Amino acid sequence: MASGDSADELAALRARVAALEAEKAVARPPHHRVRSFFSAVLIVIGCILIPLGIVASWTADIVGDTDRYVQTVKPLASDPDIQAAVANRVTNALMEHIDLPALLEGVAPTDRPLAEKALGKLGGSLESAVSSFVHDRAQDIVASPAFETIWTDANRAIHTSLDRALTGSDEGAVKIETDTVTIDLAPVIERVKERLVASGLDVAAKIPEIHTDFTVVKSDDIGKVKTVFSLLQTMGVWLPVIAVLLVVGGVLLAVKRRRTLVAAALGVAFAAIVLGVALTVFRTVYLNALPSTVSPAAAGSVYDTLIRFLRTSVRVFATLGILIALAAWLSGPSRPAVLVRGLWHSGITATRATADHAGMKLGPVGPFVRRYRTWITWILVAGAAAALVFWSYPTGAVVVGIALTLLFVLAVVAFLAEEPAERPPAEPAPGDQPPKQPPPAGGSAPTPQV
Repeated sequence: MASGDSADELAALRARVAALEAEKAVARPPHHRVRSFFSAVLIVIGCILIPLGIVASWTADIVGDTDRYVQTVKPLASDPDIQAAVANRVTNALMEHIDLPALLEGVAPTDRPLAEKALGKLGGSLESAVSSFVHDRAQDIVASPAFETIWTDANRAIHTSLDRALTGSDEGAVKIETDTVTIDLAPVIERVKERLVASGLDVAAKIPEIHTDFTVVKSDDIGKVKTVFSLLQTMGVWLPVIAVLLVVGGVLLAVKRRRTLVAAALGVAFAAIVLGVALTVFRTVYLNALPSTVSPAAAGSVYDTLIRFLRTSVRVFATLGILIALAAWLSGPSRPAVLVRGLWHSGITATRATADHAGMKLGPVGPFVRRYRTWITWILVAGAAAALVFWSYPTGAVVVGIALTLLFVLAVVAFLAEEPAERPPAEPAPGDQPPKQPPPAGGSAPTPQV
């Protein structure tokens, strides 16, 4: 009979729970659905704007900050592919102005007919020898610190011209044509001419001033890119800020904020990764579309160098999104998250117990940290966020480093806030007798029973 009553009570309880859940589902306020809809819309728009915001920030840095631009292109001066391309371009320009018959001017008049006859027989061989000699001198220049100085100073001086080139004007040393952005190599050619004269090729002193161009960017759609570039520069750092605020607003508007935060953070990371993949795909398309006169290796080096900070921003957003999603998930009620938090707490407790048994005393620090632990935790999180925001051009490694530092400091706070372990009662020393108990009043001591 009792068994039947228990079964009936259990069935009634289950029915009651089901009824309550049904009532909750039916009675769910309609505005929850509206909130969820607009929350999703804000997060999706924010995630779409994240890649554009990253590109806009990079564009503003390249065009609006001269030091940033120079820092970006400085490594190209020591890039082997760039040095080889510049040496070839300078050699071709000089060879067009070297008069090979003028090399005979130093020959005695009586021997000149014989030398001219020999020159006619050698033909291209002599030209190849002179070209190789000029190329060696050009290679010496581009591999020397002098070229790095020329390259850096030239790029710093032409930054304003580059700004005009990419945002509408084509004046200055960097000029934009129908589909090309180029840099004048005249200073390099002058250095090579001086080196040729010093090496004994006196005919190089008669070469007039030569202006030749080195292609930095070449694209059939440079006009369209110029318009987009100008628009992104105008948006600058505001577009990524707007994108992040939209995502944050979507999370705050959501009904289930923790779950929404995980999804939004992963969405931001995914959007950044998509931009990284697009940059890689565009690199292949861009290099395949170059004409045969442009060195693919040099063009690839220029592309990789110009967007290397853009790739860094991609890694930062991807890393930050994954870390935020992981932190939000670990704070949730799922079984794995609870297990991880339990292991964390157990480790802190065991460490504190060991310290207490070793005689470590915290004095008033422990009670203070226990009392204000919530405030201390939020201050530390805010400090980590501020460090990331105000860090000049952080990298993915910086994000991970800040996260690990925050985790370590939180572990220290948890250690300080842990309740001290209770010490076990002291064991009596050997030979010590327990104190005798006085007999109860009004009677004799009880006799132990065997």
